[in-house]
Amino acid sequence: MKVSSLRRALAAALFVASALPPLSASAIGRLANVSVYDRTERRTLPVHWHNGQAWVVGSPGNEYQVNVRNPAGTDVLTVVSVDGVNVITGETAAPAQTGYIVDPWRALDIKGWRKDTTRTAAFYFTSLADSYAARTGRPDNVGVIGVAVFRRKMEPVAVAPVPKIVESRPLSGQPSRANELPVVESVPAPAAPSASARDSAVADSATRKEKSERSRLGTGHGRSEYSQVTMVDFERATREPEEVLTIRYDSYANLVARGVIVARAPERWPNPFPHSPQGFVPDPPRW
Repeated sequence: MKVSSLRRALAAALFVASALPPLSASAIGRLANVSVYDRTERRTLPVHWHNGQAWVVGSPGNEYQVNVRNPAGTDVLTVVSVDGVNVITGETAAPAQTGYIVDPWRALDIKGWRKDTTRTAAFYFTSLADSYAARTGRPDNVGVIGVAVFRRKMEPVAVAPVPKIVESRPLSGQPSRANELPVVESVPAPAAPSASARDSAVADSATRKEKSERSRLGTGHGRSEYSQVTMVDFERATREPEEVLTIRYDSYANLVARGVIVARAPERWPNPFPHSPQGFVPDPPRW
């Protein structure tokens, strides 16, 4: 695992990458696969998709790490942010900043905020007020993990000229279908809800949103851990990231309130032995 800066002249840090694990159903991404691992419970957090966004449930007080997996045969630069803060420099995050390089077919475990070339401060789920971002005056983007992915700039390779493609034309007497438009059936629009129903729904939504905003989770600045690094160079193939991966997180109760997770009441099944009385039970009362 390596780290690089925007300019080639600036160096970044190198980590010892772990062997590539099997791809988890809880990971997202194409150029890089990103997942969140709860270190306290020792499990990868499942991803819940809602309106095109990926969410995971965080447990307050639990330490976690961001896992980045490189499924390709070339290394990639991954600029990682938590709560809108660059995990290496502590700056308000931007894709042009320093990031981690993940070697081909390897995986990187990012366990905390980097403090220097030998130490990190562990990530842990906590209240908004206790989050590292809020404590440094940047609470607006608490609750999101982002990874911007860049490929390395490669030396140009000579290629053979592309053969000219001759456009085919319809035979004489056969009409062309190139300009024909598809026929779309008209579908009646659903009936609009009444004004009172709309007002009630808006009020309920605003109340839920206000409650979840006050209690939403953030990431704290935890215990110090050893993490040795070295510096390397990396030249990006593009100015903008080729892929940006986003995983949002919050408590279970807040994700239920947002509609991300549908809460299910626990099923109660009849118990064949709810109680074992001593002796004999008297007859039931008469009607």
